[in-house]
Amino acid sequence: MPILDDHTIDFFSRSPEQTRRVGMRLGSLLQTGDVVCLQGELGSGKTTFVQGVAQGWGSLDAVSSPTFILVNMYRRADSRQFFHMDAYRLDSVAEAEELDLDSMLVQGPLLVEWPERMENLIPRDRLWLQFEYLDEEQRQVRITSKGMRSDVLLAELRQSVFGTS
Repeated sequence: MPILDDHTIDFFSRSPEQTRRVGMRLGSLLQTGDVVCLQGELGSGKTTFVQGVAQGWGSLDAVSSPTFILVNMYRRADSRQFFHMDAYRLDSVAEAEELDLDSMLVQGPLLVEWPERMENLIPRDRLWLQFEYLDEEQRQVRITSKGMRSDVLLAELRQSVFGTS
């Protein structure tokens, strides 16, 4: 795991299971209002990662890609929620504004696939994950924190996954 600086780490996943496990570690750390942006081409591992996040967060619901409905909401036993948004099919900033991110963020964490399509609407304090397809089983993921809360999340994730701070 290269630590590029205090705000960035890279990891290489050798399997979908490993991608899910890292997602589980992040999911266990998420709190209401946290924002995680997932950028990468189709097939780069974003939804697999979200499956792990949901499991680590304690979701009672199975994860599916929200491509055609834009936002999936997942719940857990304590009635808390988290939101998984896919901005790929958004046609405009106005359409993105109608989704009301603020109301989602007061209810739980928010994961956004294709965040570059609505970047100006996403809170500045966020984790940004860049997924890159290397081959059938391998992915490279660069995680960058942008803000005080996401700095804490990144440090906690680094400790949880790699045992270093």
